Amino acid sequence: METKKIYFVWDYTQRDRDFWNEHFENWLPKEIIDAHLHIAKPEHRIRTQTEEMRHQYWVSEVNELITGEELYNSDEFIFPGRKIKRVAFGTPTLDMDYDANNDYIEEVAQKYQWNGLVVLVPGWSQERVLKEISRPNILGVKPYYSMIGRDDSTRDRYLEASIFEFLPHSTLEVLNDRHAWVTLHVPKADRLGHPDNIREIKEIRRRYPDITLVIAHIGRCYSKEHATEGILPLADDPGLYFDSSAVLNPESHTIALKALGPYRLLYGSDNPIFFMRGRRQIHGRKYVNRTNYPFFFNKERESAEIEAQYTLMMYEDILSVKKACQATDNDNPEAIRAIFHDNAERLINRVLSYKNR
Repeated sequence: METKKIYFVWDYTQRDRDFWNEHFENWLPKEIIDAHLHIAKPEHRIRTQTEEMRHQYWVSEVNELITGEELYNSDEFIFPGRKIKRVAFGTPTLDMDYDANNDYIEEVAQKYQWNGLVVLVPGWSQERVLKEISRPNILGVKPYYSMIGRDDSTRDRYLEASIFEFLPHSTLEVLNDRHAWVTLHVPKADRLGHPDNIREIKEIRRRYPDITLVIAHIGRCYSKEHATEGILPLADDPGLYFDSSAVLNPESHTIALKALGPYRLLYGSDNPIFFMRGRRQIHGRKYVNRTNYPFFFNKERESAEIEAQYTLMMYEDILSVKKACQATDNDNPEAIRAIFHDNAERLINRVLSYKNR
């Protein structure tokens, strides 16, 4: 097949199509909802990262902006023969014009009949929160600890923040009243399993039970240790959901499926980041991303023969879900359709049924 440009430095090749045909063509459902991805226009960026900041963290090097149009136009070869809908949001950083980015989310969601979340500013009044989530096709909010404040010296200035510092109670009251959706990227170096995260998530569920709460990246549980520490203490709450985005470890997905079952997991790509070509290796509680592009973080390259076998990391993510389904007796059409479509559709309809009444 002809090599196709995806975006940034990434192309779609015959290797990717072969990978799709081998693993997914007869496995994935015909309709898919991607419940976690970021879109923005280049003009939304109001502050350019320094090279020092780009080199602090691998995501900063690969996270070039992608428009909704570019993403939509890639579907015919990224997801051949599939109908794709999305829950999209902007880029949660104060380096962006978040007002313009949120306007764009609404515009794209209406254009393609997707749904969206607005990036939340912690200092918004309750009136502002209500106004933002009342937009057409908007389900709720995407909070993130980087929205607390800017620090040009480190990306982790607010990593150890309380959830309530960037998702305050005043906002939660409005979201609960409106039965809105929250996709929560948990803070802390210890990830989901940090005792403060467990306690605060349980508090949100207790005090604000009408919020549709989705924990992003399965709580950033990329290792089996983090997955065990984070997922198990929350497994007994049937109203708490998790998205699969950026989790390339089959063991993490297996722990999630065993603890939660297939009806509380939502597929998410975390694109455009995981258009990156490569794979992830897990070493204890840490991971290493391998890719074929000479980024600053990519210092230990693998051989040319191994790199030639790389595919899109979003495909590696989906393959990890497939392996976990096979390991947990969930390798059946109903469970697969639930993870990749039906669960998200059910939650979207629940939010919209209240919003549109």
